[in-house]
Amino acid sequence: MPTTSSRPLVGRRDEIDRLLVLVRAAARGEGGVLVLRGEPGIGKSALLDHVGEATAGEFQLIRASGSEFEGELPFAALHQLCVPALAHLDTLSAPYRESLLVAFGLADGAPDPFRVGLAALELLSTAAGTRPLLCLVDDAHWLDTASARALTFLARRIAAEPIAMVFAARDRDPVRGLDELPGLTIGGLSDAHARAVLAGEKTVTLDERVRDRLLAEARGNPLALIELPKAGGFALPEPSPVASRIERSFLARMTELPVDARRLLILASADPTGDPALLWAAARRLDIAVPAASAAAEASGLIRFDTRARFCHPLARSAAYRAAEPEQRHAAHRALAEVTDPETAGDRRAWHRAQATTGPDEEVAAELELSASRAQARGGVAAAAAFLERAAALSLDPAKQTERTLAAARTTLEAGGTDAAADLLASVDTETLDVPQHASVELLRGRIAFVQGAEGAVRGPELILRAAQRLAPVDPERAREFFVAALEMGLVVGRAAGVLDRVLDAARSAPPGPPDLLDALVRLTTEGHHAGVPALRRVLTGDDDGWTRTPALATVLAGELWDIELHATIVDWLVRTGHDTGSPMTIRLGLSQVALHAVLTGNFGRAMAAIAEEEAIADAVGDAPQLYPRVHLAAMRGRREEVLDLFAQATTRGNGQLTANAHWATAVLYNGLADYPAALDAATRAVASGDLFLTGIALPELVEAAVRCGEPAVARSALDSLTERTEPAGTAFARGIAAATRALVSDAEADHLEALGHLENGPLAVHLARAHLRYGEWLRREGRRREAREHLRTAHERLSDIGLEAFTRRAADELRTTGEVARSRTGRSYDHLTMQETHIARQVAAGATSKEVATRLFLSPRTVDAHLRNIFRKLGITSRRQLRDMPDLLDAGVTS
Repeated sequence: MPTTSSRPLVGRRDEIDRLLVLVRAAARGEGGVLVLRGEPGIGKSALLDHVGEATAGEFQLIRASGSEFEGELPFAALHQLCVPALAHLDTLSAPYRESLLVAFGLADGAPDPFRVGLAALELLSTAAGTRPLLCLVDDAHWLDTASARALTFLARRIAAEPIAMVFAARDRDPVRGLDELPGLTIGGLSDAHARAVLAGEKTVTLDERVRDRLLAEARGNPLALIELPKAGGFALPEPSPVASRIERSFLARMTELPVDARRLLILASADPTGDPALLWAAARRLDIAVPAASAAAEASGLIRFDTRARFCHPLARSAAYRAAEPEQRHAAHRALAEVTDPETAGDRRAWHRAQATTGPDEEVAAELELSASRAQARGGVAAAAAFLERAAALSLDPAKQTERTLAAARTTLEAGGTDAAADLLASVDTETLDVPQHASVELLRGRIAFVQGAEGAVRGPELILRAAQRLAPVDPERAREFFVAALEMGLVVGRAAGVLDRVLDAARSAPPGPPDLLDALVRLTTEGHHAGVPALRRVLTGDDDGWTRTPALATVLAGELWDIELHATIVDWLVRTGHDTGSPMTIRLGLSQVALHAVLTGNFGRAMAAIAEEEAIADAVGDAPQLYPRVHLAAMRGRREEVLDLFAQATTRGNGQLTANAHWATAVLYNGLADYPAALDAATRAVASGDLFLTGIALPELVEAAVRCGEPAVARSALDSLTERTEPAGTAFARGIAAATRALVSDAEADHLEALGHLENGPLAVHLARAHLRYGEWLRREGRRREAREHLRTAHERLSDIGLEAFTRRAADELRTTGEVARSRTGRSYDHLTMQETHIARQVAAGATSKEVATRLFLSPRTVDAHLRNIFRKLGITSRRQLRDMPDLLDAGVTS
């Protein structure tokens, strides 16, 4: 592989070596990514050019770049990167091919949001099948949001591909996702190297004192060293930011050009595509003499016209655009709009028309609104928000302007722009709104506040309450929906902040309607579980399946009802609906609840697989994974360090309910480790807030810890609270847990036996195993060693088989005191594997192909095969067939 370029770079040996290590690894099929970060002009683009030239002949080179003026167009940069590989499009499966076509605006429809990144991965992987691929992405700080997400997705999944990706981005303009990738900061050149660069520029002669001042001001920035002498000569301006000084240099060169050449540069700066055919057609519309103008522009060194119009540096493009008079920019965009095909590039045409418009224009506003709908269907939420915001600004009709502004705020919030959404809402004159519009504003303000930190999380539900109360006289049905939305939000905040109780108090004044979830929750809160539980059960198990409108809340309430079968029904609906609709939120909620259900029923391998899949989807959409399923699993497994690490993460996130989950997990952990004082403290904190479901499952931990710590009053009080919840529920789960917990306080054998009877034939393997452990401990204390051994042995076997490591050790210790040494158990397959490897192993054991697994986890088949090799090594096997002989890998289809 060549190690030098036709344009050697001064002082960049270390950076070049790092890039060559990356591409050499990719040539061996070990793909990777590197993000070059640094200030404008520091040499990032030059390094991209260098590595491209250094690998010429061995690698296929494809390039893309972000554009300062194109951030509103979804998948624009991804399209650039994929264009050279589109010859392989027909090799993709129909869903992947369709996803890319829709994402690139070449077909109608709404793509699966997960398939776009995976389809691009398969396309580039196919293209790399004949020769390794080098993807260079310049100006990554200007990537459109959809492209940034897709390219980050790609970069994380090429480890087993012959693909290298190099991004160049400004260090002060972070891009979500890219910041988490391996990076290299490009600093200024040393003084010696800076002098060498300056000496290499023969176009100017500098006085020694001017040279020294220039070296000091340039701070080792190569582009500044080249451009500043041209801008300042012997009389340098006062010190100013390097980027603006360089832009002034480019501007100075522009002013020396003929008028038509300057107009052509302005036109080129307004066109993000760089398509020469489009540029020449627009130039002719402006009566620019193209041959002479393009020759003069190229001679300046500011731009090059070949297969694409390319400025010598992004700052040159910025200088050209910003230097133009407003009328010149409007004329450029108008000409580009006129020559842009409305069928194949309707969104870009609308964008140009919007930039060319100086005042209200309902026709352009309506066109932008249509573009927003198309962009949103293609996953370009940020683009839809930008289109709607501009449409609102161009609206003639005040009512339409308000509706478009509210729509822009909604989509901006969906795109993660909370501050921008708040600014849009602030521009709305609420005095002119009707009641439903005013309620919509308050609903949005509540959602914005909810994601703006701890104080906002408390204020958010209250703002939505205000919207509900405002709506109640004019739209009772919608008002009740707002009350339920506030309830759901209040549940997430947690009861400790008092929000949920304030919401429920306000809900008493909700307009009357048919008995529903709102009424049932109010009864539960005001009249207690004996009145509220039957009402909840009627709503959740009625013929109309009303819980499908609030599935997240329904999963919590199924737990409050101690109804594991209802919970399973809701979870199954969530997963199926999520896959059918492609909704990331629904799929992730479903998978998180699959994991929670699997923890309760003692199928930890299934839980790990579901967690891995949820994390893969979270990564695909650029979001943080759900934490609570990991908290529950780690607690039950007895992994002390993992629980404490997750506890720290949970408390950092500041979510009240998540913190309560973490306290419950810590209580379970310490009860398993027999550290009862620590368990008592954690369980006390877990039940203090009174959160639905969590309080119920934490109370047994509190009773056990209190009894072991000699706190009978605490134990009896906690048992009374638990009985109040379990008695009206009446399920085998509720009765079994109540009896097992009561046995700790009553010290009565009948309660132990009742607990085993209720739990024996149910799915709750974890609680059954722990009931055997507690009964065995009681029998040992009663001196009935032979009977104790029987139950302790059963407990040890079941706890070990499930994977409750801390409780298994506790059972072994108890057995030892009876004079019997617990037999060591065969390890479970998933004990040796990561969560992702567990998911892959289970899927393959069920007969899935590498391609099917890859689709599920948003990986390439090559990456799945690489994981399989690791799995075989860890498990001491050599084939897929042997995976199928492992009993704990046989139910791989459960997360489908």
